[in-house]
Amino acid sequence: MTLKQMLVGFVRRHWAAYALAALMLFCIALLTVWIPRQVGHVVDGLVAGTLHGDALLTQLAFLVGCGVLIYLLRVGWRLALFAAAYRLGQELRTRLYQVLTLQGPVFFQAKRTGDLMALATNDIDAVEMAAGEALLAAFDGSLTLALVLTMMTLGIDWRLGLAALLPFPLMAYAFWRISEKVHQAWQSSLGRFSGLNQHVQEGLSGVRTLRALGLTERNARQFSELAESAGNASYQAQRWEAAFEPAVGMTLSAALTIALGLGAYLVAKQELTIGQLTAFTMYLGQLIWPMFAAGWVLSLLERGRAAWDRLLPVLEAPLTLSDSGSAVPPTAASIRFERVSFGYALAETAALTDISLTLSPGQTLGLVGPTGAGKSTLLHLLLRQFEPTAGSIHLGPHALPELSLQALRQGLAWVPQEPFLFSASIAENIALARPEATPSEIEAAARMAAVHEDILRLPAGYATEIGERGVTLSGGQRQRVAIARALLSDAPLLLLDDALSAVDTGTETQILEHLRELRRSRPDRSSLIVSHRLSAVMDADHIVVLQQGRITEQGGHAELLSIEGGWYAAQWRYQQLEASIDADE
Repeated sequence: MTLKQMLVGFVRRHWAAYALAALMLFCIALLTVWIPRQVGHVVDGLVAGTLHGDALLTQLAFLVGCGVLIYLLRVGWRLALFAAAYRLGQELRTRLYQVLTLQGPVFFQAKRTGDLMALATNDIDAVEMAAGEALLAAFDGSLTLALVLTMMTLGIDWRLGLAALLPFPLMAYAFWRISEKVHQAWQSSLGRFSGLNQHVQEGLSGVRTLRALGLTERNARQFSELAESAGNASYQAQRWEAAFEPAVGMTLSAALTIALGLGAYLVAKQELTIGQLTAFTMYLGQLIWPMFAAGWVLSLLERGRAAWDRLLPVLEAPLTLSDSGSAVPPTAASIRFERVSFGYALAETAALTDISLTLSPGQTLGLVGPTGAGKSTLLHLLLRQFEPTAGSIHLGPHALPELSLQALRQGLAWVPQEPFLFSASIAENIALARPEATPSEIEAAARMAAVHEDILRLPAGYATEIGERGVTLSGGQRQRVAIARALLSDAPLLLLDDALSAVDTGTETQILEHLRELRRSRPDRSSLIVSHRLSAVMDADHIVVLQQGRITEQGGHAELLSIEGGWYAAQWRYQQLEASIDADE
């Protein structure tokens, strides 16, 4: 879809607002071209001595009234027009946001956050301007131009009108060449602004790391270079836009010179009156707006086209995951992996190979293994962030593609390795999945996550605003708030992806005991716990050991300890020794 097609479709949907603005502009154009003609009559009346006294005052008052009416109509068309144009900006931002929320990790691996933010702000603003000021300025300028030329050629003298138009083809050629340069310049400017936006986003998100490594000055220099580059690109675009004005000025100066020369000749031959020549020169002055409007419209449309060329691929990007399922999430969760394999696009080896396992409703499955074994990848497949390259995954009686993404995610409560908290109060973060939860329910979830006492020590307790991404909390507190959020959810399947890595062993013991109590009170709720600490999964109904993407051991805790030379038994002994040394210290 081109920018033109999009704008035509939008105007059709909001035709009433555009028709009202066009009607007011039509009235403005009629009044505008009538005024010079009337002035010419007044001048001729004054020269002939036939217009004086009350009649002159009446004519002057009428001209002033027309000026006031033009002012009011100009205010009216802007109100009608910009209300419609702002709706386009709202529609595009809503559509962009919906597309982004439906895309999977594969999409975001190829896109930068700063670039996407620039699309939602700067680029959509440019398209909005094209739909608003550009379209109506084009209509206003074209209508004024047509009426003025008609009055010049048919209303005054056709010879004078045609002679004055001789320089205009040269101006049209100049506009065509300038508009090409404007489009290229705005493409560069928008791209460099995206780069600057990305640098700012990364710098603010990683400001603590930059300070810790002493990189703030280097980061500031990089920002200065990017800002200068973006400023220069914008300056080049403005320079080319400014080239429209000299082209208009030179064209109108040439036209005025021709008109005055030929007009003086016609007046001398008494084929033209002084009033008519006065009106003609006023009409030439009125051509300034249509000419400037043409340059302005071309500039706005080229800027909008450059922005639309960047925006459209994102809006029309195919979803990395299909969302065609219709089944509802199960009330009691069971999981079944059937010979599942998966490999990342740029990886040489598979992340998971021939994985088959089952989790029955109400049971707890522990997933352990060395770093890089594929534990988190298995959870990502269950969350449908990626699709398996072979095999199938079932949640309850349904294969995952049979569930809509919304239904699937309603059935899962996930705590990732790096929990994300929003810039809101602690209570709002815990109640994210259940906004209607009562304060007592929120507190109960916090107690189960062993974070209640920590919250009470904060300045405003549960009402404490925790800043962007929970910056005011420690790593362990953020993890426990995320666990509380998952526990408060009604989802039948709880997924903990190494969610206890930032808490001490005593706090871990409390949380695990609360999870055991929760399983007894919610026998329909299943749990899948990924952990490097084997103590977190020792009470699981079934434990699976992953190594290099394959299941190498599985069974209960005691069964795995009995495997001679097994990874689980060796790791258990090592962790127990480590814990005893820490206790002695």
